[in-house]
Amino acid sequence: MRVLGLDPGTARTGYGAVEYRSGRLKALDYGLITTTADMEMPQRLQVINRQLAGLIDTIRPDAVAVEQLYYFKNAKTVITVAQSRGVILLTSAQAGLSIGEYTPLQVKQAVAGYGNADKKQVQYMVQKLLSLKEVPQPDDAADALAAAICHLHFHRLTDIYGYKV
Repeated sequence: MRVLGLDPGTARTGYGAVEYRSGRLKALDYGLITTTADMEMPQRLQVINRQLAGLIDTIRPDAVAVEQLYYFKNAKTVITVAQSRGVILLTSAQAGLSIGEYTPLQVKQAVAGYGNADKKQVQYMVQKLLSLKEVPQPDDAADALAAAICHLHFHRLTDIYGYKV
């Protein structure tokens, strides 16, 4: 199974593709979709849509994993991240992909075994789980890889135990 994990944002949307085959996890690609601050929001969302559609065509994932929104102190940040998430969900649905949405707690538990793990712990575990030579950078890409790993863990539990996720 091949999963494209996404860490939503308007300036930086992290992406990470992970494949699970023959009992092993393998990183296929990771990086960022970026937009500039001088762009109007509709254009930024259009860039995210176009680049994500291109990634989907290239990577050919079976599913997409996206982090759910969590509490932000800044309402403006929540709104822009929500807009990015909306584009991600729409683009993925239009491509006919299965979509898994996970809380940050679920992602941390799946990757680090501890829901309150800090960023460094999660990045370290992503590196180890994917047998990467170094910690994936930037942070947004590492978070996207973690979301993909989380989806694969939940998917395997569904296959093994029949749980519905």
